[in-house]
Amino acid sequence: MKQLSVAPKVVVLSFVTAVVALGAAERVVSHVAAQQPPTAPRYEVDPFWPKMPKGMILGQVSGITVDSRDHVWLIQRPWSLNSDEKAQNPEAECCREAPPVMEFDAEGNYIQGWGGEGAGYEWPKDEHGIFVDYKNNVWLSSAGGPRLRERTENMILKFTRDGKFLMQVGKRGQSKGSLDTENFNNAADIYVYPKTNEAFIADGYVNRRVVVLDADTGKFKRMWGAYGNVPDDKAPNGPNYDGPGAQQFNLVHGVRVSDDGLVYVAERTNNRVQVFTIDGKFQREIFIERKTKLLGTAFSIAFSPDARQELMYVADAGNGKIHIFDRRGMQELGAFGRIGHYAGQFVFLHNVATDSKGNVYTAEVGTGRRAQKFVRMAAR
Repeated sequence: MKQLSVAPKVVVLSFVTAVVALGAAERVVSHVAAQQPPTAPRYEVDPFWPKMPKGMILGQVSGITVDSRDHVWLIQRPWSLNSDEKAQNPEAECCREAPPVMEFDAEGNYIQGWGGEGAGYEWPKDEHGIFVDYKNNVWLSSAGGPRLRERTENMILKFTRDGKFLMQVGKRGQSKGSLDTENFNNAADIYVYPKTNEAFIADGYVNRRVVVLDADTGKFKRMWGAYGNVPDDKAPNGPNYDGPGAQQFNLVHGVRVSDDGLVYVAERTNNRVQVFTIDGKFQREIFIERKTKLLGTAFSIAFSPDARQELMYVADAGNGKIHIFDRRGMQELGAFGRIGHYAGQFVFLHNVATDSKGNVYTAEVGTGRRAQKFVRMAAR
């Protein structure tokens, strides 16, 4: 009987060993799967988005952003319309300039529009950036455009969602350079980080830095340049298409902060994205089609809406496409678009944004002058 009792023990031991081995194998497979980059999604352009109100026409659409309700906000340049696009008499059915700031729902229905000169603030002469923060306040910047050479657009503005003026930081014609803590100089982009209630400003058409403010008071908190260096306006600022990366920024055009506290900066004409900690410590960089000498390639950044924000989208005007990256590994997974005037193509792609469903929205300046929606398709 003792000999017969050995066999069940061997069977049990073998079974336990097999279960342990299977568990270990599953953990290995899960670990390997976790290390694999995500798959780039597919998109289809919605050629009927947005639904413009009767009699209105868009000029250059310089900025686009999505709020907490998945409403899409545009900032556009009414002054950029040509004489053959605007009605010459009030009886004409079409067309008139749309308001500078416009709100649409996800289906493209027009909600409201506002903007222009008013009491207590200096309205942008060259409308550029727009961002709706987690408190539903609307931030605007003034940059680029025909007034760039004047270098006097030195402010950013903050409004309620219905256009009530809240705050102006900086004043027109007052910039003292990249170390000035009170003014900007043609600031391109804004992002408010909820966890610290700080506004991150891509102050980069003339100045060469990222600036951080208290989002409620506008008080200056800190700044940094490329690689976390002190900004230096005297350093060469020509495009750098090969070799070591330039030690100073050259046209800081986009800024976004990920939920895990990393600051992503799109540097347009050095064709790169640099990543920093919240405090400005440099982490890494990647180049976007670095040899491209048309317009620049790193204009604007957006993230996918999943909890890990696995994907990073980069708007590339020089090549007319949206690049899709694995945000953590910074590997390019795919891209869509090309230069052209048809739906799904781009002319002077300027800005990119995403909504809670993973749809992608884009804005075009120059002769593009439109906004587009790209619908994320179900996985095959």
